[in-house]
Amino acid sequence: MFGQRFLSPRTERVAGSSSSGDALVLSADGFAETGDPSLTQRRLWTLRIARPELAVLLVVAGGLNLWDLSRNGWANGYYAAAVRSMMLSWHNFLFASFDPTGVMTVDKPPLALWVQALSARIFGLHSLSILVPQALMGVVTVALVYDLVRRRFGRLGGFAAGLTLAITPITVAMSRHNNPDAAVALCDVAALWCAVRGFEDGRTRWIVWSGVMVGLGFEAKMGTALLIVPALAAAWLWASPHRPLRAIRQLLSGGAAMALVGGAWPLLVTLTPAAARPWISGTADNSIWSLITGYNGLGRVAGQAGNPGAATGRGFGGASTLGGGSGVLRLLNSALGGQAGWLLGFAIVSGLGLIVATRLRRRDPDAGWLVAVGGAFLASAVVFSYAQGIFHPYYVSFLAPFSAALVGAGAAQLARDGRHARILAPLAIAGGVATELAVMHSDQTLAALQPVVVGVGAVTAIALMLLSSSRLRLTALGAVLATLSIAPAAWAVDTLGHATSGTFPAGGPQNVADGPAGPGGFHSFGGRGGFPGGGIPGGGFPGRGLLGGALPGAGGFPNAGGPPPGGALGPGGGVGPAQRGGLFGGGAGGFGGAFGGRSLKATLSYISAHGGGPLAVSAQTTAETAIIDSAARVAGIGGFSGNESEVSATWLAHEIRAGKIRWVLDTESSFAGFGGGFGGISGGRVGSRLAMQWVSSACRRATATDGGVLYDCAGRAERLLRVTGLR
Repeated sequence: MFGQRFLSPRTERVAGSSSSGDALVLSADGFAETGDPSLTQRRLWTLRIARPELAVLLVVAGGLNLWDLSRNGWANGYYAAAVRSMMLSWHNFLFASFDPTGVMTVDKPPLALWVQALSARIFGLHSLSILVPQALMGVVTVALVYDLVRRRFGRLGGFAAGLTLAITPITVAMSRHNNPDAAVALCDVAALWCAVRGFEDGRTRWIVWSGVMVGLGFEAKMGTALLIVPALAAAWLWASPHRPLRAIRQLLSGGAAMALVGGAWPLLVTLTPAAARPWISGTADNSIWSLITGYNGLGRVAGQAGNPGAATGRGFGGASTLGGGSGVLRLLNSALGGQAGWLLGFAIVSGLGLIVATRLRRRDPDAGWLVAVGGAFLASAVVFSYAQGIFHPYYVSFLAPFSAALVGAGAAQLARDGRHARILAPLAIAGGVATELAVMHSDQTLAALQPVVVGVGAVTAIALMLLSSSRLRLTALGAVLATLSIAPAAWAVDTLGHATSGTFPAGGPQNVADGPAGPGGFHSFGGRGGFPGGGIPGGGFPGRGLLGGALPGAGGFPNAGGPPPGGALGPGGGVGPAQRGGLFGGGAGGFGGAFGGRSLKATLSYISAHGGGPLAVSAQTTAETAIIDSAARVAGIGGFSGNESEVSATWLAHEIRAGKIRWVLDTESSFAGFGGGFGGISGGRVGSRLAMQWVSSACRRATATDGGVLYDCAGRAERLLRVTGLR
């Protein structure tokens, strides 16, 4: 009786009787009712059998997301610094200012940061006040995926989907991190959930709420949230119980809600005079629409300048190689496969099986579910596989909920007896085994598990082809899903054993999170990975690697011996003192201190002793440590790494005149010997280099400090305009 109810989402009348002789009815949601139950009896039934599997999912997801969460510290210091700045004033809060002075925004919309900043205002600024809301978003996403599948395919399917998502390594990593990815995933899963509710009763409110959720997702990570929109629109037009004209009107209502919510903050920024708000990070024209369509939009797919990718292939100015080369198998490579690729084959075959089972019938909620969820999966998978712009492995956390939902739907199909299930079983299991073996191939620590996966997969595939008993089919299905879940679950648990922090988080063992992330890529700029096989002619970067801290003495740049261990490149290309994280981690002069804050203590001490005032540096990440530690008034005028934003001379002069910038620390000359930024590292973007040239010509040189030259720009706004030919 419990097995049947667990398998089916439909209400069933079961043989038997209650103590009063009335028939017992088991409803779809697991509640039991009798013809004349007492209130106490109903409560007891509810406590006994009301979805215990959902409680299990919440415990698993909560445990993985919250366990020893404080070890991650500030996670991504870039966003933690923004939260600190946003706590200082409602102006900074509203515009998502990265720095306390309100000079420049972060390069993302503010929704996720608003949640973190409000939490920090309530509970105080510390790592848990920032990270716990993210962890809870991950738990809620698991619960929504469970119910998204349960509504059409029963509790077994919902449980399989929720568990698959909960143990996906990158899901765990991002739920323990302060990047906005947990927020956008939650919003888009909620949008799908609302649409599926709408397929059931056809009410307009559900598609409107779906639009609201996509709009909120847009306010968390812009264009990423829109990947599900084509699938949502197609599903509503196909599966709505209403006539086409009414379905179109309803869809337009949902689109209007999406535009209203998603466009609210960009419109606010547009209507606010540029002088009354921060510069929009990631742009050359201070326009929020440039950020939406360019840096955070089509540029991520088609390629863009200013790409902080790996210096191999088309990295550093072309396509990012952080996620490995683009192509049909990209989601299974060594960079992405271990993050969310374990059950991709099972998910894909399950989706194809649903196409056959539903025949994509019009006005069929199951067909609508498939078009919506399967379409979201397909759009995300295709874009991520072929994206030529900046692409980081953790982006696949957005794909994970849709993949998990298809896995759950497939499990529900296999649990039912019939010709369809018997044919689908070996294909789905073979798909799951194949992708799991492909992922394991890049991690030999799991080599002993490979024959187990193959053996259990073969035996259970045969069993599901031959068995008709529901109990035995459930046993076989549970065995194969449990076996396929061992590896991702192990990686998910391994994620808890080390800090999930830095700019580019990853799930799995520490050596995976720190090491190379596929051909020409990296899991993390803050880890131990270097350029695999030597990414730059002349020996590459052996040993600990360029990005992991120090450059070893051997190898290094062409025709150069390289600085000694623990060293970093200083002004003029020389060797300076080691700071935090070596070249990319903020060593003296290291690309403007990108990809990790560095010490500005000497500079700030000098400023304090000479009249005070706000400081500008090239990269926002150079400033993050000073902002987090003491709310120092330090702004990065070149964007995230110093290459993404190109401020105008007029704007810079205005900020100097308004007192928002007095001092400027120029570290750009540190790489003069490398042809203006490592031979084209900016890929055509000027970044902060022109601004630093203007400053060096117009402002008073104060001192050499912290691997750069400090300039005093007080009263030099007009001279700066004359230097640039604007006066």
